[in-house]
Amino acid sequence: MGSMSPDVPLLNDYKQDFLLKRFPQTVLGGPRLKLGYCAPPYIYVNQIVLFLMPWALGGTGTLLYQLDILRDYSAAALSGGLMVITASVIQLTGLYAKNRSVVVKRVITRDILAEEDEHEFTSCAGTETVKFLIPGKKYVANTVFHSVLAGLVCGLGTWYLLPNRITLLYGSPGATAALFVFGWITLCIGEYSLIVNTATETATFQTQDTYEITPLMRPLYIFFFVSVDLAHRFIVNTPALEQMNQILHILFVLLPFLWALGTLPPPDALFFWTVEQVLEFGLGGSPMSTHLRLLVMFFVSAGTPIVSYFIPSTVGVVLFMTGLGFLLSLNLSDLSLAFRHRMGSSREACPGSCGSGFGRKECLLGVAMLGVAMLEAGLLHHYAGFSPISESSAQSILGYVLMALLSILWILKETQSIYVFGIFRNPFYPKDVQAVSLFFKKQKKLLKVGVVRWILLTLVSPLAMVAFLALDSSLHELHSVSVSVGFSRAFRTVWQNTENALLEAAIVSAVRAVSDTDCWWNRSLNTGTRLLLIGIMRDRLLQFLTKLQFAMTVLLASWTEKTQHRRAASTLCVLNTVFAPFVLAVIVLSALLSAPLLPLFTLPVFLVGFPRPVQSWPEAVGSTACVCTDTVFYHQMIPSLTAALQGAMAAGSLGLLLPGSHYLGRFEDRLIWIMVLERGYPYCCVNVKGLELQETSCHTAEAQRVDEVFGSAFQQEGPQMCSVNEHLGNVLTPCTVLPVKLYSDARSVLSGIIDSHENLKEFKDDLVKVLVWVLIQYCAKRPSTQEKSHQTEKTSRASPVVLPALNTSPCPKSLEDSDSLNSDTFHDWSDDNIFDDEPTIKNRKEELQLKDLAGTNLPIPGSVDSQGADANSASTGPKNDLYRTVLLGFPAVDRGQREDVAYIPFVEFSCSQSHLLSLPEEWRSNCTPHSRIREASPLFPEDWYQFVLRQLECFHSEKSSVLEDIAKDKALKALYVHTVMACYIGLFGIDNVAPSPGQIVRVYNGGLPCSGALDWLSEKPELFQLVRKAFRYTLKLMVDKASLGPIEDFKELTNYLREYERDWYIGLVSEEQWKEAVLGEKPCLFSLGYESSMGVYTARVLVLQELPVHIGKLNAEAVRGQWANLSWELLYATNDDEERYSIQAHPLLLRNLTVQAADPPLGYPIFSSKPLPIHLC
Repeated sequence: MGSMSPDVPLLNDYKQDFLLKRFPQTVLGGPRLKLGYCAPPYIYVNQIVLFLMPWALGGTGTLLYQLDILRDYSAAALSGGLMVITASVIQLTGLYAKNRSVVVKRVITRDILAEEDEHEFTSCAGTETVKFLIPGKKYVANTVFHSVLAGLVCGLGTWYLLPNRITLLYGSPGATAALFVFGWITLCIGEYSLIVNTATETATFQTQDTYEITPLMRPLYIFFFVSVDLAHRFIVNTPALEQMNQILHILFVLLPFLWALGTLPPPDALFFWTVEQVLEFGLGGSPMSTHLRLLVMFFVSAGTPIVSYFIPSTVGVVLFMTGLGFLLSLNLSDLSLAFRHRMGSSREACPGSCGSGFGRKECLLGVAMLGVAMLEAGLLHHYAGFSPISESSAQSILGYVLMALLSILWILKETQSIYVFGIFRNPFYPKDVQAVSLFFKKQKKLLKVGVVRWILLTLVSPLAMVAFLALDSSLHELHSVSVSVGFSRAFRTVWQNTENALLEAAIVSAVRAVSDTDCWWNRSLNTGTRLLLIGIMRDRLLQFLTKLQFAMTVLLASWTEKTQHRRAASTLCVLNTVFAPFVLAVIVLSALLSAPLLPLFTLPVFLVGFPRPVQSWPEAVGSTACVCTDTVFYHQMIPSLTAALQGAMAAGSLGLLLPGSHYLGRFEDRLIWIMVLERGYPYCCVNVKGLELQETSCHTAEAQRVDEVFGSAFQQEGPQMCSVNEHLGNVLTPCTVLPVKLYSDARSVLSGIIDSHENLKEFKDDLVKVLVWVLIQYCAKRPSTQEKSHQTEKTSRASPVVLPALNTSPCPKSLEDSDSLNSDTFHDWSDDNIFDDEPTIKNRKEELQLKDLAGTNLPIPGSVDSQGADANSASTGPKNDLYRTVLLGFPAVDRGQREDVAYIPFVEFSCSQSHLLSLPEEWRSNCTPHSRIREASPLFPEDWYQFVLRQLECFHSEKSSVLEDIAKDKALKALYVHTVMACYIGLFGIDNVAPSPGQIVRVYNGGLPCSGALDWLSEKPELFQLVRKAFRYTLKLMVDKASLGPIEDFKELTNYLREYERDWYIGLVSEEQWKEAVLGEKPCLFSLGYESSMGVYTARVLVLQELPVHIGKLNAEAVRGQWANLSWELLYATNDDEERYSIQAHPLLLRNLTVQAADPPLGYPIFSSKPLPIHLC
């Protein structure tokens, strides 16, 4: 992404033409009257005829009604029947044209982007014309269903727009004519999108319309308007219904503009939004983390007021509402998992809980609170019912108690955050976060106040509100719908969202205390209904204030911020000032509908986005993410982050927890996006996203602003008391700092270390030592070694071992030549391609004809046994087969030449325990000539070899002389010399030449030099892994020696290697073992790389530790508004330009980060968690 420019085009030229063609089509419901190229007139005429067809059919029925030939319902039925026939003919015609295999000619044009829209038509009713006009349906069922639905729409629309009916409503011929004409235009638009060609809607929720739901959108709203008119027809003497019908008739003619502006939601978004709103405000629930949970909770919660309506006893009603309200506020899925976990034999943790599942403590708390609440509610309601006066006075006293609790909780909550009301700095909050240990120590003291708040909020407040509701006199009025709905919601909200319920109850108590008892509010409404209305007003008022703040930020930033000051900024600011009442009305309407305030292209041009669920996206939470190598770091921090969030949320450090709240976390170069999905007692369900670490200019600019916001809040040098938030206009408000166990990432340049000639020479010497140590540790830690080292030796007979042949003649003769060996070893070593991050290991099996000859005992067809079948061999039987050498592809050897054939002698260990440390038999043979090994054997560190053996821990239970005897065993030493030096020669040869940095990097990445050792190692993956590990340990040792100083003795070297083995993973970021090490929380990780842009070698060190993570709260409406604009831009305007204006860095809106945090495919977070339940206790 390039640098930010305020005059970046909102849409490029092609997208502008595309949008100018698409928008008229959307307004008219599908007719393509602006094609962008020359088309025959009949194309436009055909579309106009199809567009006006419903009006012609409906007009027929209307005319017959006006002439008193048919009744109103008969006219509607006639119009509907004709429309069904017409729609069926249209659909069958389109299906016939679609099934005919006709080649559609395309106009040859230079503009490739526009080529797909241009066709050449041959006739008015030709196949290509029909396919262009009527694309047809994907499913046959939809063909039938949409045709029938079109008839219903036309018939009911005819009934709805009868002139006589409209005249009765308004009594004005002019109004009747206007509503009749424009009303039929609305009907024609809805019918065209249903049966001819569906227009792309500006209100798009799903990225793909798999089941063809979009054509149903406009008929759905037509049915809603008609249903109100039908209700008014059959329910007489209802003034409210008549007024509503009059208003809706006017709005009916405005439907095309609402559809074009994208204000009305598509059917799927409308359904889930309605269910969510009814569940939250009508039933006292909370938005859910998944659509399935939302539907299940809605139907279960809807049964509460229904059942309570039929319970005859008032005490039974109170107990039922109290108990069921408490149970439904719990995380039922987590509770069921915990129950199944305890019923089963497995003791594994419940999945998805990250260590914070529904445990014994939560279970005991729930049972205790449920018992106390039901006992309290039943007793108070029963005994207070005998004295209405004492009942009213007791409820008034409890009202004052609730107001006092609200004030105390509000004060305690503000003390937990860095800013009071988001404006003034909290004087009790620790001053400087740089001193991490001291900061967290002071923060723990502050959290003790949070414990008091948690007790008051979780234990005291719900019981106080249950008592307040149980004492209400309205509960004695049975069989009242308002009482059942209002109090079912009230008893549920007490537990579901205690803070909001406490605020609502305090407001109701305060209004009752200051108002007249005979006023409409107190006389006509029961307490449950008042609480319901207060809850809706509280939510809409909060949305209005946050939307207003968001609009002011967009407006002022377009003028004050230089990077956002476009040429049209002045004009837009003047227009917003002049039409301020209209802008305010848009904000109020979006708040009333609980819809996002959509800033078009994130400019101060505000529209009402269509209402949608709190999650803003249709896909399941955490189902998709743009996974990369950095994803694992976010995955690793989730358990620790949820544990830290648990304490902060319980203490109130993150403010008011509402579904739809967004938080941003920052640590080093990582950004964490946290969204609250649902809220209950006492838990909170969140989704955690990890944003990309890519250093783009926009990402960096906004990340720097985030650092500035957090820095000004948490890193104060002087003791400034009650300072003001310097970034008050930013959508991000700092909250607190959380201690999270995660990896700190440090990168350094290895210039002067990896390219030092002295270090590279020492590297070769150290490699031999590390190889010895790694192989011995491997053999010592084998399960067989651990078991057999404690067994008593029953015989003193030494164990035989097969030593490698001194002359391995079957190896290719070229390997006998030292010059050819060295040239072969380094044949493909070149610095041209050594900087690849992961070079592929070359396989040179075709170059070697024979390997692993010694120890082969499997009969292979076509092979020649090197020993004859004489009596001696026959007497040994299968035992001698273990030591035969099989010659593959070589001519048979004459008996007289047998002395020249390689023979592997029997060698016995001098110590009976040496076989426990013996190398695996398949490692003992290779194609490296023994002369080369003998030449390189002086490099073998015998004193280090004996020191390592004497330090082994697996023999400490034996006599001290055992390790001494093993160290002196020459046969065992010969095995290690042969294997170690064979690996060493395969890597570097025997020349006393220091390797180049490029060679070091390539071997580190797994690319061995092409030689016989490469094939030998590639067929022994276990040994290959050990050699690679030893090489990487040696490289890390070279870096540590250069940084910390030389190694003094063998003990210090051993300590280094043991630390690498215990606390480090040294490898590549792209390896699967790296991911496993991160998820397993290996204390340290090391990786080597090459920065091609700078031409330097780099080291990356990650250390696992508990470090501070800054958490800030985002303006939820700013996020929803920008996501709504993102959805409109990408799904409707198809503006996917990576340099578009709406994705550029914005210092106040954090526009680029907000776009990243959107769900794929519109956003691109690299990590997105499943819903995470966090229990706040």
